[in-house]
Amino acid sequence: MGVINNKAREEPLHSGEVFNLWSYLYSMKGTLVTLQVLINHTGEQDLKVFLEDLLENVFTQEEQQVETLLKESGIRLPPAPPDRPNVEVQDIPAGARFNDSEIAVLMQKELMTGRLLCSYIIGIAIREDLRTMFSEFSTQKEEYELKLLKVMKEKGWLVSPPINIK
Repeated sequence: MGVINNKAREEPLHSGEVFNLWSYLYSMKGTLVTLQVLINHTGEQDLKVFLEDLLENVFTQEEQQVETLLKESGIRLPPAPPDRPNVEVQDIPAGARFNDSEIAVLMQKELMTGRLLCSYIIGIAIREDLRTMFSEFSTQKEEYELKLLKVMKEKGWLVSPPINIK
């Protein structure tokens, strides 16, 4: 038992950890497909580069790490939606296409809610390796939120709330 020999990987996952890891992976698989669609919709090169980087270096890596952990623990993996084909942005009708500013806000929301979920999993986790993994996920999401904020400011997409001068 891991509690006695201090080897976190040998500790069994408790039911809350299993549920949240499985749910996180299920959600991540949907997010990966959503990102593929949004990459197809963007016409702004800086945003496209950001989204491709986010897909490859954050969400895909997180999916692989959580999937490996569940497999090692003998937990059945959630289903994944099929990958989306690459299309050219001009092939998407204007009325059906997401605007670049809308895509940026959607990704901002995804990163923010992802950090909240990471914090929750850190809070319920007993295994140190899970706490460390999700701390790293949260930190990486925060770094990408800052990158996205910079892009949104540069492109004029950031809509700030009213300023209280009083």
